[in-house]
Amino acid sequence: MTINTFSLGGDLTINRLGFGAMRLAMGTFDGPTRAPEGGIAVLRRAVELGVNHIDTAGFYGRGAVRANELIRTALSPYRDDLVIATKVGPLLGPDGVPSEQATPAQLRGLVEADLRSLGLDRLDLVYLRVGGMSGPGGESIAERFAALAELRAQGLIRHLGVSNVDAAQFAEARAIAPVAAVQNRRTSDMGLLAECEGASIAYVPYFPLGGGLLDAEQFGKVAARLGATTAQAAIASLLATSPSTLAIPGTGSLAHLEENLAASDLSLGDEDLSELRG
Repeated sequence: MTINTFSLGGDLTINRLGFGAMRLAMGTFDGPTRAPEGGIAVLRRAVELGVNHIDTAGFYGRGAVRANELIRTALSPYRDDLVIATKVGPLLGPDGVPSEQATPAQLRGLVEADLRSLGLDRLDLVYLRVGGMSGPGGESIAERFAALAELRAQGLIRHLGVSNVDAAQFAEARAIAPVAAVQNRRTSDMGLLAECEGASIAYVPYFPLGGGLLDAEQFGKVAARLGATTAQAAIASLLATSPSTLAIPGTGSLAHLEENLAASDLSLGDEDLSELRG
């Protein structure tokens, strides 16, 4: 894998093409549970291929098959250069879907649970994930982000991030403590991306392959011209958007993993990028 790095928080050098753990335990939140052996194999192969940034969350999984436990089983003791990011904020509802939000007082328990399940003394990056599956905005995040900032001051967290936020919420967080990363949907406001780039803050889109919103025909044409797959073209275009953009495609398949990571070697020309940007 071609090494193309970013300095997260100014002190953690990571490859811009990482791995998202959401699909390790199951393909979707309401899909069937996958065999843990498959997830363990995918994680180990990802690290072998050069991945040193894994994005996870305590609410990724179902029953006994949880992404954090798979990560710990597959990769602990962890390599010194491996950065694990997690998200807190959502709470699982009665149906097992993360449909509720934690109060500021509940965030410590979520952070401590991630520390235990991952087998870590300190979390490299913790995002405050705001809201549900709807778009960002409409609520203050100050009290909750301040609670995480206190845990950072106590040494439980190295860097802080925010997820599913708009510009006002982003500014609210930055007024409280340094923000190292923003994780929003791929199709979010480009103005926020520009602000992140100017401040050397990572921009880490979730659903890096579009979550069903990409123009498959448009990406397919570019991919065919380059001898690549549509997924590879989508990942490469994401990385080409900004030097601050990180990609975290996830999968439970070894074949898809290798396909995704090969996108780091795909070079998009000006014509390709212009076509993909419409």
